[in-house]
Amino acid sequence: MPSETYILALDQGTTSSRSILFNHAGEMVASAQKEFEQIYPQPGWVEHDPMEIWASQSATATEARMRHNIDSNEIAAIGITNQRETTIVWDRVTGKPVYNAIVWQDRRTADACRQLQGDGIEPMVSEKTGLRLDPYFSATKLAWILDNVPHARSRAESGELLFGTVDTWLLWKLTGHTVHATDITNASRTLLMNLTTGDWDDSLLELFQIPRCILPEIRSCSEVYGHADCSLAYAEAPIAGIAGDQHAALFGQACFTEGMVKNTYGTGCFLLMNTGTKPVRSQHNLLTTVAWRIGDQTEYALEGSVFIGGAVVQWLRDELQLVRSAAELNKLAASVPDSNGLFLVPAFAGLGAPHWDPYARGAMLGITRGTNRAHICRAALESIAFQSADLITAMEQDSGIKLKELRVDGGASQSDPLLQFQSDLLQTRVIRPLNIETTAIGAAYLAGLAVGFWESREAIAKHWSADACFTPQREDSAMQLLQRGWIKAVERAKAWVAPEG
Repeated sequence: MPSETYILALDQGTTSSRSILFNHAGEMVASAQKEFEQIYPQPGWVEHDPMEIWASQSATATEARMRHNIDSNEIAAIGITNQRETTIVWDRVTGKPVYNAIVWQDRRTADACRQLQGDGIEPMVSEKTGLRLDPYFSATKLAWILDNVPHARSRAESGELLFGTVDTWLLWKLTGHTVHATDITNASRTLLMNLTTGDWDDSLLELFQIPRCILPEIRSCSEVYGHADCSLAYAEAPIAGIAGDQHAALFGQACFTEGMVKNTYGTGCFLLMNTGTKPVRSQHNLLTTVAWRIGDQTEYALEGSVFIGGAVVQWLRDELQLVRSAAELNKLAASVPDSNGLFLVPAFAGLGAPHWDPYARGAMLGITRGTNRAHICRAALESIAFQSADLITAMEQDSGIKLKELRVDGGASQSDPLLQFQSDLLQTRVIRPLNIETTAIGAAYLAGLAVGFWESREAIAKHWSADACFTPQREDSAMQLLQRGWIKAVERAKAWVAPEG
């Protein structure tokens, strides 16, 4: 064995693929990142090219290894974390996708979900899965591909096609087309897995008309699934950890105790609370999901999802060209004391929890002649915090646990104005860790545990340390006034493109 070995984390996100090498101290020693194309065929539709996902992820893995100048035998294990719910179907023999990946943000199946809701199906689906009938999840996307791509359904039923979320696609490619599997966290986001049994549910497969033969095997989050193909730059390295991005971030934040909460400010915002070994059923439109399974023990979480979080910053930068960078937006937002009465509701892809309105659309309200660029930047950041606070309120009500602190990560967590406003809004401390790459380190930890690179969760928890702590600076009464304005603005954005009748 080499004197020093590393864990390679593959972090396949919504807008880019990253690869990061971690050492035994949990420190990032090399990384590489590559953005890829976002495809918008119609309003509300979002797609990716699966081959570009693989190419970008593979290229960054090779680049990270070269930057630290290590051999493949110095990689102790590979961990995978990924954008969840994004749906890919490909040919079992050729490996060629039959259609683009339909991304989690995609809204094309909103009417199909609405019809099922009208049929009174949702309570049964929620009881089995912990989820909602929403286009966000994989099942209706998969059904759409089978029904709309020529011959896809007949080919699927005859066993010619395979389905997978992004983790499954990467694992299949990494292992030279030999391992077709997923982990329980990604499986739990498809609307096809029974939360109680941890397996695909026959009645749900029948409801969505999904043939079982195209589904991957469900496995734990920390085990050796297979080894990297000999043709790759990291040949023979064991692939030993898989978790959806938000579950990996919860693990990476060392939220191992019941009641601990993290919020990832990424493209979307995803708030998870560890609820221990028993699933907590939400009464406030949150999701009940698997946190992780290690060995024979499954732990659960409550989750709230904000569809457009940091993506609102990208929108101001790329579409409106209001700023050139996130740093410029932060500077402008910090240059004004408030948003001057402006509220921006970034419901570009509908509203997630606790509203679950796929027909909502974005709105900017409270514009006056005095509204300027800085106010719009400030309102954009505040929209991220407002949406997150909505989730935390629901989570506290469901769990009966008052939030003591919020651990944060993700790209937008580098914004001090955002985190200060979040602390003011919640009236609690918000802590940003030294390593905000918690999604990648979570995948690395899961892989490392499986191969003995790290011996225990206790050893992992010692690597977590704070970078900055934000405490409330504004009166609760002033924040409640702003909260009421936000609620009014959200109501205006709801059901904007809902069908008549």
